[in-house]
Amino acid sequence: MSSSDIFIGETIGTAILILLGGGVCAAVTLKASKARNAGWLAITFGWGFAVLTAVYTSSPLSGAHLNPAVTLALAIKDDDWSNVPVYWAGQILGAAIGAALVWVAYYGQFHAHLTDKEIVGGPGAQATAAKAVEAQEQGAGPVLGVFSTGPEIRVVWQNLATEIIGTVVLVLAVLTQGLNADGNGLGTLGALITALVVVSIGLSLGGPTGYAINPARDLGPRIVHALLPLPNKGGSDWGYAWIPVVGPLIGGAVAAGIYNVAFA
Repeated sequence: MSSSDIFIGETIGTAILILLGGGVCAAVTLKASKARNAGWLAITFGWGFAVLTAVYTSSPLSGAHLNPAVTLALAIKDDDWSNVPVYWAGQILGAAIGAALVWVAYYGQFHAHLTDKEIVGGPGAQATAAKAVEAQEQGAGPVLGVFSTGPEIRVVWQNLATEIIGTVVLVLAVLTQGLNADGNGLGTLGALITALVVVSIGLSLGGPTGYAINPARDLGPRIVHALLPLPNKGGSDWGYAWIPVVGPLIGGAVAAGIYNVAFA
């Protein structure tokens, strides 16, 4: 693969991943959406299908890493670091593009949600306003969850550990897909298996932190949230932002170490 193929493939694939994954978060969160309050199952399966679509689309160009933690793990496994910066650049850019497209697709819903008194407070506000104010005091605006992740309970070591554990599961699943009789991977089944693993992680481990398990998935959209002209959007919670970046990178490195010791 050439550097240009890798960059283009990762940009397109990660943009699709965040467009569809962030899109389901917007659909469930925003008040004027037809999918409002569809729940956690909708989010987990939406993200799984997002992974499936993104991997199938970008695989021919870049191998569909779509995640700096996966790129790091493969670099450790193969001891080849030559294309890591290109992969990471494409992933961050693609994530930002995908997040911006979510804003475009839900533009009216964002405006209606963020000008609703029950969401942002003001005369006539209901109990939901108190929850929104509390979240903003913690640094997270009322629609930040559409773009990036955040903890239900802020315990730094636990939040970090949750992201590490979830990423280890994801990356081990990605690495071991090559362990068939021919040693050449699982072909088109690989995307489906990875998507189902993401659904499983979301259902089992996603509750505490929202399962970023991907630094680009969190950082790129968080930057977009900070830049977009959203009314009453609140903060981007930069005090928490390092956890969904550092945690998955540690998890990717740990998974690569486990793979090299147990499977290689």
